[in-house]
Amino acid sequence: MMYPRFPILLVDDEPQALTSFEMVLRSANMNHIRRCQDGREVMPLLATEEIEVMLLDLRMPHLSGEEVLAMVNGEFPGLPVIVVTGANDVDTAVRCMKAGAFDYMVKPVEKSRLIAGVRRAVELQELQRENRLLKAHVLSDRLEHPEAFAEIVTRSDRMRSVFQYIEAIAASPQPVLITGETGVGKELVARAVHALSNRKGAFLPVNVAGLDDNVFADTLFGHRKGAFTGADQARSGLVEQAGGGTLFLDEIGDLSVASQVKLLRLLQDGEYFPLGSDVAKRSDARVVVATNQELRTLQDPGRFRKDLYYRLRAHHIHIPPLRERLEDLPLLAEHFLEQVAQTLGKKKPVPPQELAVLLRTYHFPGNVRELQAMIMDAVSAHKSGILSLDVFKAHIQEQRGMAEPGARQPVQGDHGLLSFSEQLPTLKQAEDLLIGEAMRRANGNQAIAALSLGITRQALNRRLRLAAK
Repeated sequence: MMYPRFPILLVDDEPQALTSFEMVLRSANMNHIRRCQDGREVMPLLATEEIEVMLLDLRMPHLSGEEVLAMVNGEFPGLPVIVVTGANDVDTAVRCMKAGAFDYMVKPVEKSRLIAGVRRAVELQELQRENRLLKAHVLSDRLEHPEAFAEIVTRSDRMRSVFQYIEAIAASPQPVLITGETGVGKELVARAVHALSNRKGAFLPVNVAGLDDNVFADTLFGHRKGAFTGADQARSGLVEQAGGGTLFLDEIGDLSVASQVKLLRLLQDGEYFPLGSDVAKRSDARVVVATNQELRTLQDPGRFRKDLYYRLRAHHIHIPPLRERLEDLPLLAEHFLEQVAQTLGKKKPVPPQELAVLLRTYHFPGNVRELQAMIMDAVSAHKSGILSLDVFKAHIQEQRGMAEPGARQPVQGDHGLLSFSEQLPTLKQAEDLLIGEAMRRANGNQAIAALSLGITRQALNRRLRLAAK
């Protein structure tokens, strides 16, 4: 795949200089390059082709670099121009920067300096392009490619915003960090990113949780023949197999620190070493990672490298939990009922009206995956007629008997639930408020409200009768 998206234009009258710059850039995996030896050809070229970054020599016949810079900045002010010249003169450098140059480098330029300057300009262009796309999506409130999200069942406005962001950043070669609780569908989102990227290579997922450093290196980078006992033949790793495509690393928060160093090198330099080899290979695979952990909190105990964190979150997609998009519950329930019935070879059961109300009262610590498992269990036990709520109620009751990680707790101040300035409600008042809220959430259904409160329906009915007196 060509990188960057649009060509880097090299403008110099010396063929050797053009060849030298091109070799340096190609060594950094920047292989989308145009060459130009005459400053007079620059403006006609820009009029017909979009350019990502321009490297411009100053001392050229016919039309000097300073004249070309002035014309480019006048007609194409958004194009970063890096002046690369033998003129080591402060006044010239100041004039060029005032005329709109993005950077000024004096020949001979260090390889690392040239690569860093061009990469910085490319990243700025990508960021500006993504901002324009995102703004256009938000203002139009539409999706350009809704088919890319067909596997993600939702009607949530928050998820729609996530989709609009994905459309804006999908073409970027930069890494993507996907965060969200267990079961929200992070791999589905990663697949949507790949589908919209138009990358010709494959999408290769791997769960890195529990992989020690050697297994991680062998899985991702492969090995040479004889690299270790049992390595009877060379094997390519997933990085090579994902060339021109997307490498998806799930559970990245569990990656060992030693493996994090190897991944950082891949992201920074586009290089990796197969086990047993001292010759680096290059990769153009796009890296997408996912985690249900808060990576920033892992940095203080030294479990996750800061530099890797910031490299990974060039683009950040956060998927909201199911409890924050309850409008998706009826749609997802209907989808899974049909899917599970088809899988089990059964007729799709008719769900009772109370199912939607019951599900809305539940916290769903396992998110969409938990809902799918509940429906699978219920349909498996279903015989005929209307689907029973028993499986759902049993599951919810069991989960409520356990501590729910991530469950919302009442906000407490320094002195508990209430400050000293607030009058304590009586037990009767507190009970009435709690029962009233449970009945409101259950749409007046006593069985569901009783389940929420952890009491029997008869006990709730008795309290309601007493409250009515």
